[in-house]
Amino acid sequence: MEDQSIDKKPDQTFRKIKVKAVVKDFSFYYGSAQALKNINLKVAENRATALIGPSGCGKTTLLRCFNRMHDLYAGNRYDGEILIEKQNIFDRSVDPIEVRMRIGMVFQKPNPFPKSIFENVAYGLRVRGCRNKQIISQKVEQSLRDAALWNEVKDRLHDLAFNLSGGQQQRLCIARALATDPEMLLFDEPTSALDPIATASIEELVVQLKNKVTVLIVTHNMQQAARISDFTAFMYLGELVEFNNTKVIFNSASKKQTQEYVSGKFG
Repeated sequence: MEDQSIDKKPDQTFRKIKVKAVVKDFSFYYGSAQALKNINLKVAENRATALIGPSGCGKTTLLRCFNRMHDLYAGNRYDGEILIEKQNIFDRSVDPIEVRMRIGMVFQKPNPFPKSIFENVAYGLRVRGCRNKQIISQKVEQSLRDAALWNEVKDRLHDLAFNLSGGQQQRLCIARALATDPEMLLFDEPTSALDPIATASIEELVVQLKNKVTVLIVTHNMQQAARISDFTAFMYLGELVEFNNTKVIFNSASKKQTQEYVSGKFG
């Protein structure tokens, strides 16, 4: 996808950044209830974009649209487009399962499968039809290395994943998502169930992962958004209020509502 400048009077550095995804005139409905209202947003490639806002503002709803998680429940409806490399992921020709391989997701609470550490990471490869044991072993090792977990588990790959600590389980889930070589990784408050040490480990990992994948992260933690994201979108009541460079959002936001939220006056 060609370079595109990002809207809403961005910092000049935006102009040199490649755009990975474009949310265009996008709305979403849970049955008759509208949860997202005409969202327009560009997600920069190999950067981390944070979605912030109070509970119920639509952050997680928008995040889950990126890999069509809402398809799993009857009555949900999309209106508008999300373009990945110029392809609308809601086009009828697009397989939702393939979308979920291209756009991995890590949830609030670690959710390893009731399988071994090895088989958790290999799962997506097997779903894709890979049967070559050597390739699977190589990808499992590389994914665990990329998730900063290899050295801790290399001697117990066939142990149950549930035997890992909470922080290790979350990194295992990241490794599982990385194994299928995703273009984007979605994080839905990935540290909300973790202690401060495990949280710091995940944050450091997210910063490193930006070299390989585009990151979109939902967080309630303002300090976390400021630490790890390059761009920040503030949402309120299903609408995108303001989007810009993270430093701009936290230090000189143009909208009063954004200023009040990041300063802790509400939310």
